[in-house]
Amino acid sequence: CWWGRGAIHTRGPCAYGKLNYYLGKRAADEGRPSMYPEIDFCIDPSAICSNDKYPDLKWIAGMFRWITEIQSYETEEFRYMDGLKGFVDGGLNDWGFMHAVAGIVTQGCHSPPCMEGAEFNGVERKAIFVKTLKLFGLVVNDKAATGRRLEGENEIAEDVIV
Repeated sequence: CWWGRGAIHTRGPCAYGKLNYYLGKRAADEGRPSMYPEIDFCIDPSAICSNDKYPDLKWIAGMFRWITEIQSYETEEFRYMDGLKGFVDGGLNDWGFMHAVAGIVTQGCHSPPCMEGAEFNGVERKAIFVKTLKLFGLVVNDKAATGRRLEGENEIAEDVIV
């Protein structure tokens, strides 16, 4: 089974293979340093959440996914690092950035829904994002927290984008 596991849901054979290549048994078998030399993530993907020896593995797997898939995400239309800089420099007000990142995390693209019939619960994701910013002690703009944002000349309502 290949459904998501870990802090931001590692999923799919390619993702488990990459984790195994860099951090798991395959790295160790090929003579590279490995944090988890006895875990073959391709054979036992559930080890991410069920390995008693490495209780932090779900967080390491999440950070690995963040670094390799989210933080490095780049297309002609959207670059994560540019979006992050704009979000921070703009006073944490660009909810289009949050929407794009949520799409990358959940569906692999910056403009969800990314495939026909895909579900995207942006309202819940936005609430979690706002809560996380507040937990970090950041001030969230009241206008931004209402669920509406301005993107250029287009105002997009909460039920559409979040």
